[in-house]
Amino acid sequence: MNPCIFHADVNSAFLSWSAVERLQKDPGALDLRKVPSAVGGDISRRHGIITAKSIPAKKYGIRTGEPVVKALQKCPDLILIPSSFQTYRKFSSAFIRILKQHCSIVEQASIDEAYLDMTGELRRDMERAVRPDSFRNPAQNGFPQETALSEEEKMWRACAWQEALSIKNEIRDTLGFTINVGIAKNRLLAKTASDFSKPDKIHTLYPEEIPAKLWTLPIGELHGCGHATAEKLEQIGIHTVGDAAHADRKLLQSLLGEKGGIYIWNSANGISSSSVHASHDEAKSISNELTTRFDITADNFEENAPPLVHRLSASVARRLQKAELYGTTVGISVKTNDFRRYSRQLKLPESTDRESDIETISLRLLRQLVFGTDGLFASGKGVRLIGVAVSGLDHGDFRQMNLFDYMENHQEEIKKAERRKKLDDMLREIRGKYGESSIHKGTDSR
Repeated sequence: MNPCIFHADVNSAFLSWSAVERLQKDPGALDLRKVPSAVGGDISRRHGIITAKSIPAKKYGIRTGEPVVKALQKCPDLILIPSSFQTYRKFSSAFIRILKQHCSIVEQASIDEAYLDMTGELRRDMERAVRPDSFRNPAQNGFPQETALSEEEKMWRACAWQEALSIKNEIRDTLGFTINVGIAKNRLLAKTASDFSKPDKIHTLYPEEIPAKLWTLPIGELHGCGHATAEKLEQIGIHTVGDAAHADRKLLQSLLGEKGGIYIWNSANGISSSSVHASHDEAKSISNELTTRFDITADNFEENAPPLVHRLSASVARRLQKAELYGTTVGISVKTNDFRRYSRQLKLPESTDRESDIETISLRLLRQLVFGTDGLFASGKGVRLIGVAVSGLDHGDFRQMNLFDYMENHQEEIKKAERRKKLDDMLREIRGKYGESSIHKGTDSR
């Protein structure tokens, strides 16, 4: 299957984030997104430039980057608000955090947009052979059906649509602002798709859709084609992206230079890189997750969930120990068969890197999540993915500070912990020599 790239873009980011923060502080406040409003300039003196605008403001012809004075001439009732980079950083971090919960390869392109390589996630969806809602009920979920595609390609695209819908709705429902998601086989087409009609929309731009969706755009809307380049192209009769796609490459190179001409021709024909490079910041958590081959339900939980949690906990513990890190918070997360995510976590009195600690807590949290009051199983949901995470990482400093008090008051627990550690060390050594499958949990056959 082709690569699947998402481009997630916050709708009117600075304006939206300011509006959400105001509503959080005062639920009765005016929602700036629903009226002509903008961020930018010195509000008291009414000068500077517009850095963000609401969709109603766009209807007055107000553009990002234009002087505030000019914007006020177009819309005298325009509400102006000041910038708040502290607010922007807070919401941007929350936005990226949710994206990373859904995808292992996320590249933040700016404070309000990111690329996601969803290929691996979709491949796991396909391996499970579970038809998502977007495949079963295309009209209800907004999924465009293309009858000429193979069943496998239809399923691939339906899974992509469902994943995008899950991401978009989670951000809207939990953070309070909306995003657009573009779906395509490469970065350029994904970004172009996310710029189609807004807000709170999902758009695709697959190869067969290029003539209708890309080639009809004015040449100035082609990503990477600036105002000056667009003017040069229009002067020789290239007014749309389709005109550039069908133009002679040598003509474009003679006008724009060798690299510039090739870039415009390739972009107009939907040719671009699909590489997404995940940023590697200092780890704030260590986690691992696995998609199940079939839904875990109340009927098969005891048989299938504990071994999976054991495997995930062992993987997280090994990574912690290799990095010489400890964690103070253990968390469990699941994705249900309706593509929604749920999680639970527990803060520990002392940080740990032990497999047995992580496994015990994770399994307890998982049981609470699925069997507890208002648990997932009670609502008829099945679990299709389980993840284990350890966060609140440190290098053992906190453990050293509390060691003597802990030893004095918990002698029996210490002896048990020492025995568990010896067992963990022995298991780790055996697995290191003979492989992961050399030891597994069994049942007493007596």
